[in-house]
Amino acid sequence: MVVEEREVMEVDVLFVGGGVASLSSALHLSRLIKEHNKKVEQEGKGESLDEVMIAILEKGAYVGAHSISGAVIDPVSLRELIPDYQERGAPIEGEVKGEEVCFLTETGKIKAPFIPPPLNNHGNYVISLSKLVEWMGELAEEMGIDIFPGFSATEVLYEDGKVVGVRTGDKGIGPDGEKKANYEPGIDLKAKITVFGDGSRGNLTKELIKRFNLDSGRNPQNYVVGVKEVWEVPEGRIEPGYVIHTMGYPHKSETYGGGFIYGMKDNHVSVGLLTGLDYKDPYIDPHMEFQKFKSHPLVAELLKDGKIVQYGAKTVPVGGYFAIPKLSFDGGVIIGDAGGLFISQKIKGVHVAMKSGMLAAETIFNALIKSDFSENMLSSYDRSLLESSVGEELYKSRNFHQTFKKGLWSALIRSGIQYVLGGKIIKSRLESEPDYISLKKVKDYYGTDNPTDEQKRVIKFDGKFTFDKETDVYYSGTTHEEQQPPHLKIADLNICFTKCKEEYQNPCQRFCPANVYEIEVDEDTGEERMKLNFSNCLHCKTCDIKDPYEQINWVPPEGGGGPKYTRM
Repeated sequence: MVVEEREVMEVDVLFVGGGVASLSSALHLSRLIKEHNKKVEQEGKGESLDEVMIAILEKGAYVGAHSISGAVIDPVSLRELIPDYQERGAPIEGEVKGEEVCFLTETGKIKAPFIPPPLNNHGNYVISLSKLVEWMGELAEEMGIDIFPGFSATEVLYEDGKVVGVRTGDKGIGPDGEKKANYEPGIDLKAKITVFGDGSRGNLTKELIKRFNLDSGRNPQNYVVGVKEVWEVPEGRIEPGYVIHTMGYPHKSETYGGGFIYGMKDNHVSVGLLTGLDYKDPYIDPHMEFQKFKSHPLVAELLKDGKIVQYGAKTVPVGGYFAIPKLSFDGGVIIGDAGGLFISQKIKGVHVAMKSGMLAAETIFNALIKSDFSENMLSSYDRSLLESSVGEELYKSRNFHQTFKKGLWSALIRSGIQYVLGGKIIKSRLESEPDYISLKKVKDYYGTDNPTDEQKRVIKFDGKFTFDKETDVYYSGTTHEEQQPPHLKIADLNICFTKCKEEYQNPCQRFCPANVYEIEVDEDTGEERMKLNFSNCLHCKTCDIKDPYEQINWVPPEGGGGPKYTRM
């Protein structure tokens, strides 16, 4: 067997993923090093950290290309990281000065008489996460941090059981797995410390959790998928920074989730729907649920005479405090969404991701000072995170998602009690199960193998307010090199045409918000085949999470592929 030679690049600290957590961490670490060196120079004591190379690997075509969130940000972490963020031109869409919470029926709404404390956003900011990340990337480059967009990390590198870096994916591999004329082997990036910020259900973090048993004693992680569009609407329709959160329609009371409407600058508005992936109904289609949401009079009136600008989707970890894995190991740490750091009670993750990155940076700085990159040294990051303000927020909402297990009405009561009691309800820890387990078989849920469109609550798309998946994907800007192997790996295709079809009627065709999975019938033979429209993929990872047989494994495509967000 011929071992292929690969270029090796050595850095001191390597960040996998160029999102808000990694950028916050890299910026804070760079500043800590500069302040330390300045102090050493002034006082003549200690040793300076000279020429520490910090590198960020980003699979998107540019920094911010894959960054998407609602988003309303608590500025506490941004203020700590970049105190003069406003003077430096941080892309804020608007300060929240007006907001409402509504329960939606199919045609009407009931406005809450007051804003529940966890959803009180006064003083917070509406942002576009892709814009914020792009801006932070520019700051990082100004500080001498090396950013490498367009490179997917596909493997973790180990030596003697310790993480020593990652390998980037090969480029120029054809659909048949053979090397094309433009073949380029991946690069081995080696580091003293590797920081994994590869996002929700990160492919490498998933491997690390399994290899090092980081989730031992933890609850399994749960997720929601957020489907979102940005629209341009007539002038004066909504103020920048105005926030509306909804519950109820289009979700059934048994389905976790809710809608959001956030006013942005320049007569733009962010409209989206979160759907918990622990849903039971095998015919739920999160994209179609979102189209129903837009058809509601509240949203339709807002979007009237407007036009869609951008579309996207992503998953968010909502399992809470008891689903957070151990975040450190020999040679590395995990930050942000990759570590399940999200406060579902507040629908907030950006400030948590930023703070986790900053706390990781402080641990990494101490590790560099002591030249100690062991698990024992890096585990101080876990402790500092859980003892921090965001750790306190996570703990206080530790059972929030679990209270929805018996439906919305029960949850409203139980989550209210939990809030008053600081997170405790009945007992301090409520258990959970993986999202794929919750899906019911079609016959068990509907009482028949052939439910009607009315039972399935199917709607027709009008091309004005509501769109099919192909149209929406166009507005995501997503592209992939077509001549490469599909990056959605199905372990046993036979299951698709037997058990999965018989029991669930192939839910991959519904839970994917980008129409990646399509069952076709050969006109000549009558045989079914799976058509993978992988070039549509939005990198949301819903398929990796919700497949009832755990047959789908999402791995990164060639670097540079995927959505190209600019306003998400």
